[in-house]
Amino acid sequence: MALTVKGDEPALVLGFWFIRQVRQPSQASCEYTFELPTTPGCGYLFFRKHQYKAEKCPSQNSKLPRSMITCTDLARIMSESEAVKGALPVGATSPQKPAYGLYAEKFSGTAFTAPRGENLQSWLYRILPSAAHKPFEPIKRLSNTSFNQPLHHIPNQLRWDPFNTNANADWTDSMHLVCSAGNPCMKQGLGILIYAAGKSMETNEAFSSADGDFLIVPQQGVLDIQTELGRLLVRPREICVIPRGTRYRVSLPDGSVRGYILELYQGHFQLPELGPIGSQGLANSRDFQIPVADYTADTETEWHHITKFNGEFFTAKHNHTPFDVVAWHGTYYPYKYDLGRYNTIGTVSYDHPDPSIFTVLTAPSDHQGTAVADFVIFPPRWLVAEDTFRPPEFHRNTMSEFMGLIDGIYDGKERGFSPAGASLHNIMSGHGPDAEVHEKASNEDLKPVKVGDGSMAFMFESCFMMGVTDWGLHECKKVQPDYSDNAWGALKPSFDLAVDRKTE
Repeated sequence: MALTVKGDEPALVLGFWFIRQVRQPSQASCEYTFELPTTPGCGYLFFRKHQYKAEKCPSQNSKLPRSMITCTDLARIMSESEAVKGALPVGATSPQKPAYGLYAEKFSGTAFTAPRGENLQSWLYRILPSAAHKPFEPIKRLSNTSFNQPLHHIPNQLRWDPFNTNANADWTDSMHLVCSAGNPCMKQGLGILIYAAGKSMETNEAFSSADGDFLIVPQQGVLDIQTELGRLLVRPREICVIPRGTRYRVSLPDGSVRGYILELYQGHFQLPELGPIGSQGLANSRDFQIPVADYTADTETEWHHITKFNGEFFTAKHNHTPFDVVAWHGTYYPYKYDLGRYNTIGTVSYDHPDPSIFTVLTAPSDHQGTAVADFVIFPPRWLVAEDTFRPPEFHRNTMSEFMGLIDGIYDGKERGFSPAGASLHNIMSGHGPDAEVHEKASNEDLKPVKVGDGSMAFMFESCFMMGVTDWGLHECKKVQPDYSDNAWGALKPSFDLAVDRKTE
């Protein structure tokens, strides 16, 4: 897609987390053309087109300092959106009277004084502020997310059969805490949940969590998520992140849904550093998609806002919809990503690199290089290493590893690890390929081979020791009692006992 820009200044084209500058071909020309990528999902497709003109628009205050530019700027601007032209203020965030009678509301995901590179704040321009509601009251839901329950810290390897679907549950009733570490009150740690729902939320309900950011991994069914900042349609093999406090409603346009959630109590997700990989690879920033403003003007219907607060559910009545944000700008917003766009890195010589090369998103801890949580995937990829045992190695890890399977067969576990199931290998619990996979990989002809076709496994890795809830260990009735024996019981020693011991 080509855009022609007229003017005396260079144009800035801003995409998701990156900036590209387009310069004029010469000072003699006041017109130049540049290309914007048209790849579906590219960040440019989600940014508002600005037109700065000399005439006064409803959001401009003539007393504010600004340049009087008479030409039209067709560049798109990073991380902002307006559903009504002129709803975003120009040159300010909190005008005395926002355009169209809107209210300006700040939405903070970090402390005001967080370092600039980590600071997450957005400004919302809405019909009524979110503070306008009745007091919250406790409410019972079918979800099992309470932190007032015992956690079982056990070193056993655990594996779960596929979790059940639930035709009678909506999103707020669908969530079950499987394991967790830390405390959302202290903003430390994380929780891992399974969701399974069979119906949409009520038309006048919205949900949010004050406990942390939701990283949602659908395994079955489509999530139509209406958030305050716009809509996201999330399907299996896509993920989305809903920031702490964001209000949203989940509809199910394609029937029952099931999947996994990592709730991050501590910090926020970001792209991993690439180091020697260079400037691109793994999950590229341009492939992340953010919503555009999409509001409803409803100030008469009674709405119910359900929030999760320290694992418990509360509800408050509103006399207006929470989805009334006409425009927004900033760095704190929901987003989604297509896992099929992941640029996989691997060895082209020998040996088996660590699975950190498959990291999509990371939430750093205070210790450099150590994550509160990493989201790692095992996508279709070529294996070409010579004289190498190619499957994932046998391993004991100072990090805990929770794995799930979206579809297909995981190359390290050919039997017993099914889509919609899971496994947990806690800190220092030995794990690795099962006996059958080990035997096969130890003797196969090492030709280039593509693994994982039709498959997508993932891992939530954390520096924390995970405690398993009663629901995860007993009530769900999905734990495989013979997991360890079935996976590794058939391994036999092959060491030649007759070999001479080395002597000094």
